[in-house]
Amino acid sequence: MKLRSLALALSCALLSGHVAAQNTDIVRIGVSNDRSGIYSDLGGLGSEISARMAVEDFGGSVLGKKIEVIGGDSQNKVDVASTMVRNWFDIQNLVAVVDGGASSTGLAAMHVAAEKKGVALISGGFAGDFSGKQCSPISTQWAPDTYALANAVVGNTVKSGGKSWFFITTDYVFGKTMEETASNFVTAAGGKVVGSTKHPLGSSDFASYLLQAQSSKADVIGLASAGGDLINLIKQAQDFGLAGGDQKLLTFLVFINDVFGMGLDYAQGLSFPTPFYWDANDDTRAWTKRWQDKTGFKRAPSMVQALSYVSTMHYLEAVKAAGTFDSLKVNAKIRELPVQTKLISNARVRPEDGRVIMDMYQVEVKKPSESKSANDVYTILATIPGDKLFVPLADSQCPLVKK
Repeated sequence: MKLRSLALALSCALLSGHVAAQNTDIVRIGVSNDRSGIYSDLGGLGSEISARMAVEDFGGSVLGKKIEVIGGDSQNKVDVASTMVRNWFDIQNLVAVVDGGASSTGLAAMHVAAEKKGVALISGGFAGDFSGKQCSPISTQWAPDTYALANAVVGNTVKSGGKSWFFITTDYVFGKTMEETASNFVTAAGGKVVGSTKHPLGSSDFASYLLQAQSSKADVIGLASAGGDLINLIKQAQDFGLAGGDQKLLTFLVFINDVFGMGLDYAQGLSFPTPFYWDANDDTRAWTKRWQDKTGFKRAPSMVQALSYVSTMHYLEAVKAAGTFDSLKVNAKIRELPVQTKLISNARVRPEDGRVIMDMYQVEVKKPSESKSANDVYTILATIPGDKLFVPLADSQCPLVKK
């Protein structure tokens, strides 16, 4: 009887707490991403603090409600991400989820947000599915997608002699989508894919994969991996003598954290696109200094961390303009309002599929002798207009797009 009474009391307390959470004058924005694995540096706590900075800069409240930012570790696991984000919506009065982490966990968070009539601001998921096959009227993709990343590098590589390709790919949604999209660009440019191999997420030994790539004799070895996997791949590829030889290593998605992890001795000469670089202009430098002061990190922020700030700020502007937290009405404003930021260039939200179009820098990693400080790692070679990079609406696979 005592146990039953205790259980009843606990149930009532939990129910009371749940109701109180739903009726509170506090609304919350949740940052779901990797906090303990291979993507923790490029998103992690730094992304959560970026969202907090946006809330602070906005004024800390909207529509008479105080805004709080919470965060948690998805562990790069779909079930963990789904459960965590669902609990936030159920008991934390969550109105939006930011970042998402790896594409697989980001898609999970996005689907839960749709189920709970919330908003998803994907600043950490790069698979094309977010604004493509699995697009949603309550979500927007702020991270550059696999189409834009491949489009930025493949065509010129094929034209300059990289006719045959072999891919080493992370075996989950981002890697598979990256390889598929890049392969289509290779074929369209007149090249051919001679083979590929897939490795598990979080691998440490890439010897067998690199040997397959080496024996393929392909002109280009395309690395459809990211984060810690990419760091280890490039280091081991150089140890195998692949870098600087007859075969060219090509990367698509590189974060500044990856360059720090490799060191300039390994990373020098790598060239790739990015929408954000801390040293691009006075505004990016000033924001970076604030971010470093808030986080206590001496390193520069990643593109994900910058995009988490930009997307959170734009969301709050949309809520204010809509006069409601209703996800469909807020997303209509997200798509309608101009993106007012100096951290990325010429950004706009495409109404039809929620794809955020933005210019991107083509950068090259400096040689150690060229770097003037620990964070001075890129030379900006060119600015690529967003309208030339992202998938045209005519080719979009988003079911919301009317053909």
